[in-house]
Amino acid sequence: MMLECGCPDHYPDWHNQDIDLAGHCAHVLPIPMLAHMPLQYDLYLRKQQQEVEQLELRERWPGFVLMATGAFRGKLIRLLENSDSPSRRVEHLPGPFLLRGRLHPGDVGTIRQPVHEMQIELLDKGRAPKELYICYLTCTRCYEKRGGHKTLLLRRYVESPTLKKRIKS
Repeated sequence: MMLECGCPDHYPDWHNQDIDLAGHCAHVLPIPMLAHMPLQYDLYLRKQQQEVEQLELRERWPGFVLMATGAFRGKLIRLLENSDSPSRRVEHLPGPFLLRGRLHPGDVGTIRQPVHEMQIELLDKGRAPKELYICYLTCTRCYEKRGGHKTLLLRRYVESPTLKKRIKS
């Protein structure tokens, strides 16, 4: 179930956990960015929601969106129940798709420190950090009712034998 504002009513408890989403079905929508900041974020969220509804796809966690940023282009990912949709935007996530999660009690303006800490933790375990996915769990309309800003940070990583050798020596 999704709240009226579009935020997820419930979401996975991935705080300080390692998750493998390899092979999960997902709806992926490209979004324009400028210096890693999404342009017309709300518009693209609604567009993706409409596409999911038109295709009659079922989300695992309705309203739960992973956003990957880039210099000029990013993407919005919604995890779906297994589907055989012919849509070009429905795909299965590649393997390995390993993520480290951290629930942050703040918004995007305060994520620098937790992202840095998460990156250090990954490097200390011999894992090479890759993309960062941001999941807004509360918006500007509902954050006061739901206990403040909440953002789930997910850092994709790959196991690195080279890093593991350096740590052991």
